Amino acid sequence: LPVDFSPSCAAMALFVQRAATLFRSSVTLLHICDLMSHNGFELYVRTPQEIAETHLCVAQGELESFLAAEFPQATCRRILRSGDAAPEIMDIARTEDIDLIVMPTHAGQFRRLVLGSTTAKVLAQVHCPVLTTRHAETIVPGPLEHRVWVCAVSLSCDSERILAFASRAAAAVGANLSVIHVIDSHDPIETVEKNVRRRMEKLFQKVGWEGVFKIAVGSRKQALLEAARACDADLIIIGRTPGSDPFDQIHSLTYQLIRDSPCPVVSV
Repeated sequence: LPVDFSPSCAAMALFVQRAATLFRSSVTLLHICDLMSHNGFELYVRTPQEIAETHLCVAQGELESFLAAEFPQATCRRILRSGDAAPEIMDIARTEDIDLIVMPTHAGQFRRLVLGSTTAKVLAQVHCPVLTTRHAETIVPGPLEHRVWVCAVSLSCDSERILAFASRAAAAVGANLSVIHVIDSHDPIETVEKNVRRRMEKLFQKVGWEGVFKIAVGSRKQALLEAARACDADLIIIGRTPGSDPFDQIHSLTYQLIRDSPCPVVSV
C-alpha cells in the first residue's frame, strides 16, 4: 500500500485491513519521499544534502506513526524510499516479490479523465496484480466480505492466466465468481455466440472452473459495468498488458474500466 499520509490514504486503512484478513496476507506500507520538494528559501540557509537528510528524517517519523493502530509495526513492514514514485513502487514490487499493489484513483472533477500519473504509470508497467479503488476520501470501498466477483474474459491468448488467477483467489476466500464475455453488436450474434460458448467450455476445462457464465452484447465497458452493478459486485477482475506507454492507456478499455468502475478492480 503506497502511502502519502493524506486523509484519503488513511481512509483506505479499513478496506486494506479487511482484504488482508480475507486473504491471510501481510501488509507493507511504502512511502516515496520527494527530496526535490524544498522551497527556494531553504536553499539559502542549507545545502541540498542537509535538506534531503531532514526530509528523509521527517518522512521516516511520519511513516512509523502513520496508521500505527491499524497496522502495528510488529506485523506490518514499513519501507521508505526516495525518488520518482512510480519507478520506486515498481522496484519494490519486483524486489520484495509483492503479490498485490493497492492504489486509489484520483478524486475531483477530473476523475473521469485521469487516474493520476503515478497510478497510470504503475498500471502500464508493473507485472504484479494491481487493485485500484474509487477515491476513498469521497467513496469508501465496500467490504470484500460480500464475496461477489465478476471476471471479464476476452478469449485472448491471456484468458487462461486471468481466469486461473480469478478462480484461485475466489476459491481461497469462498467468493461467488461470475465470468462474462462481451460480443460486439456488429457481429452476427447467433454464430458468434455458439463459437464463444464452445471456446469458453474448453477454457473452463483447462482451468478447472465451474460457475456462472454470461455472454453480453454491445459495448464491452458498459456491459461489464452493468454486470457488476446488477449483481452488486464488490470486485471486478480484468486483464492488463504491462509494458505500454501510460499515456496510450488513457483510451484503452482497461484504463476506462478502472476509471469508471463502481467497485474496486483487480487488473492482472
